[in-house]
Amino acid sequence: MKETVRDLLKSTVISIGMAMAIFCLVGIVFDIGYKGNFSLDHYRFTKMVVGCVLIGLGFGVPSGIYRKDSLPMPIRVIIHMGIGCAVYTVVACAVGWIGGSATIGQGILIAAIQLAVAFIIWFLFMRYYRAEAKKMNEKIQAMK
Repeated sequence: MKETVRDLLKSTVISIGMAMAIFCLVGIVFDIGYKGNFSLDHYRFTKMVVGCVLIGLGFGVPSGIYRKDSLPMPIRVIIHMGIGCAVYTVVACAVGWIGGSATIGQGILIAAIQLAVAFIIWFLFMRYYRAEAKKMNEKIQAMK
């Protein structure tokens, strides 16, 4: 139980950190794109930072599903990414990243980018953990 809580906390902190890093990079792009005239009023910056934390929680907490070996991997991925992307979509609408002045086409593009980024990050983590498992298996085989 203690190990599960530690793993959950670790994955949540990593997810929040990644959400914040992506938020900062996108903020830099917008600041450059608007030639330094990118401004946020009415606590929009604070709302966006809180939104990033919520998105980190939305992707980090459900990652505990990967410890459930009784579920097939595709189901675990659907649960994890489904919850994470749903939280992202709700938060993005709430803080103004999606909606407002965006057209339907722009909304679809934003959603597609959101899904692509989420699955790229998931894929990179999957590759990392598979490589780690392979190294551990090789060490175990070498000890026999």
